Amino acid sequence: MGMKSRAGGLVYSTEVGRTCPACRQALSACACTQESAPAGDGVVRVSRETKGRKGKGVTLVTGVPLAGEELKTLAKQLKARCGTGGTVKDGVIEIQGDQRDLLVTLLKEKGWNVKRAGG
Repeated sequence: MGMKSRAGGLVYSTEVGRTCPACRQALSACACTQESAPAGDGVVRVSRETKGRKGKGVTLVTGVPLAGEELKTLAKQLKARCGTGGTVKDGVIEIQGDQRDLLVTLLKEKGWNVKRAGG
């Protein structure tokens, strides 16, 4: 009984490349995992976090009503305006350093309801 059961099924096919475990279609043709804007309370929250980063802080932007490429484009614009690096992980924009004040101003200019969250 040492074998663990695997949920899903086919992960890779030589015919189509990477496949979706749920619908078994190619990831590029998969309809079940299309990213959609997160359903939130309409508030964009800007917070700071240092967990798992050896004390280095990052600014997190959550609740942005965008998904996929639009979210990545916004992250790129924010990184450029802050003059730092960053990334997008699971619908959350991470910007290196403590950029909360600047980000709150930039996001309010876009017409969103923005709040500082955390300390």
